Amino acid sequence: MKVAVLGAGAIGAYVGAALHRAGADVHLVARGPHLAAMKQHGVRVLSPRGDFTARPHATDDPAEVGPVDYVFLGLKANAYAACGPLIAPLLHDTTAVVAAQNGIPWWYFHRHGGPHDGHRLESVDPSGAVGAVLAPQRAIGCVVYAATELEGPGVVRHLEGTRFSIGEPDRSVSARCLAFSGAMVDGGLKCPVEPELRGDIWVKLLGNISFNPISALARATMRQMCLHGGTRRVIEIMMNETLAVARALGCEVGVSVERRLAGAERVGDHRTSTLQDLERGKPLELDVLLPAVVELAEITGVEVPTLRTVHALSDLLALRSAA
Repeated sequence: MKVAVLGAGAIGAYVGAALHRAGADVHLVARGPHLAAMKQHGVRVLSPRGDFTARPHATDDPAEVGPVDYVFLGLKANAYAACGPLIAPLLHDTTAVVAAQNGIPWWYFHRHGGPHDGHRLESVDPSGAVGAVLAPQRAIGCVVYAATELEGPGVVRHLEGTRFSIGEPDRSVSARCLAFSGAMVDGGLKCPVEPELRGDIWVKLLGNISFNPISALARATMRQMCLHGGTRRVIEIMMNETLAVARALGCEVGVSVERRLAGAERVGDHRTSTLQDLERGKPLELDVLLPAVVELAEITGVEVPTLRTVHALSDLLALRSAA
């Protein structure tokens, strides 16, 4: 199995190191000091499950890699539309793209069935730019339940979680999903093949759609948001509005708002990825979160006034931070 990790940051390098340890032919595509460190020393993973070092091939030139069986996409969703020159050399006719992204994916309605089958969401696939680069039929969805961070160039700190749920847009348990899952498991990770992966997408989205923008607006950690009464109430309302949209699309989410909040509070003084991006002057990955669900609410006729309000505020923040 030949795998390219496009965007080998904290999550991508962690997955690449695990797959390499399982015997896959892994190629990490990265840049800067992180790439230089991986070329020289490999990927060092520091984990409560045991430290290890893996030495897969690392490059900034996908043409060196050539076509692969799987591309594990570790880029932020807001970089997908522009990744054509990077991903093109990695593709052959049957290359699968395992997209590890937060929020609503560009392939959400591909082979979805029902009245919205094939619908394109402008917020996540503006003018079809993402679908033109990443054909939906290549997509294998992936919901990440692992927390990692780059402690330094070439050094990944694994904090918690090893689950990477994957699934086909058409809900089939495909040979390509089973093969990728097997390699991930051999590398020490959990990788269940979920026919109803959209349910996992909404479970994770409950947290991302609320905590991520509010953390950036308030410069607050998970614990601080949960312990502030007014903010906690806003988050509860946002989660309930999100659940209403999911239900309108025929997706029942098997987790309560109370349970989701309790889990977030246990995380402690963690800064969300959106807050970290804001502090580092990076673009904010919000389009696949709030705007996507607001667009879905318009399609389904669900009222989401609080989501709309927080979207307006966070959109202005994103515009100002990019200026």
